[in-house]
Amino acid sequence: MKDYKALAEHYAESLSSLYDREESKQLFLMAYSFVTKKKAIQFVLENKQEVNEEAYQQFVYILDGLQAGRPIQHIIGEADFFGLRFDVNEHTLIPRPETEELADWIISAHKLEKELSILDVGTGSGCIAITLAKHLPSARVDAIDISADAIAVARKNATKLNVDVNFIEADILEWDLFMEQSQQYDIIVSNPPYITPKEQGHMHANVLQYEPHNALFVEEHNPLIFYATTVELAKQHLKDRGAIYFEINQYLSGQTIDLIRKKGFENIVLRKDLNDVERMICAKMGF
Repeated sequence: MKDYKALAEHYAESLSSLYDREESKQLFLMAYSFVTKKKAIQFVLENKQEVNEEAYQQFVYILDGLQAGRPIQHIIGEADFFGLRFDVNEHTLIPRPETEELADWIISAHKLEKELSILDVGTGSGCIAITLAKHLPSARVDAIDISADAIAVARKNATKLNVDVNFIEADILEWDLFMEQSQQYDIIVSNPPYITPKEQGHMHANVLQYEPHNALFVEEHNPLIFYATTVELAKQHLKDRGAIYFEINQYLSGQTIDLIRKKGFENIVLRKDLNDVERMICAKMGF
């Protein structure tokens, strides 16, 4: 029977054709945390400890899935986001660290405000909506997604994390058919599909094969369709002095800003993520 250190080395060797050594290490630590129910730091203290048979079989199952190209989050059925653990599957995007930064920006900017009303467009697993509801507890949060399967996952996450979010199964491109005219929001946030077909060649195979394409990709000829639609919604349903937040395609940041400005928003802030990539926009109207 292997100890944890030997098992980590086995992961690195077995995954060398798919991931570099550092990526393999991180995947093993995620597997370690899931199987042992311990924090990854414990691996350093226990790496010479023998792995029991039951745990070993779980590690083998996860490794088999990784070798087949499946994302580890889909194999174990969960992903961490902003210190919370979310259920995920093939119907939802795996939450990214860049999106955590978007959630943190909103929380930091609005944490002193009370009775906020928030709309999350394209909620997926519910990670943004639920995180905002958790950290802005007086807020009323609505969340839209076109996928019934994604909504089911998001509802399960909200229940598990003990927050109240109103999930709506709807197509944002037809928002005028379901949005009540009187509905107003302080914050509208969206991490919509924004990857163009020509960018697919630079993406990892497990993303292309296993994550929902309708949540990732847009048509080449109209890559900002969801931004344009959400801004139109915001013009009618954003309160005076309200804010709209987007995660954006780094290669289309200038075009996205131009679109937002042409729609009547003048107070536009572009922010880079921790990788120094232009990734987030906040826009306000009315002051």
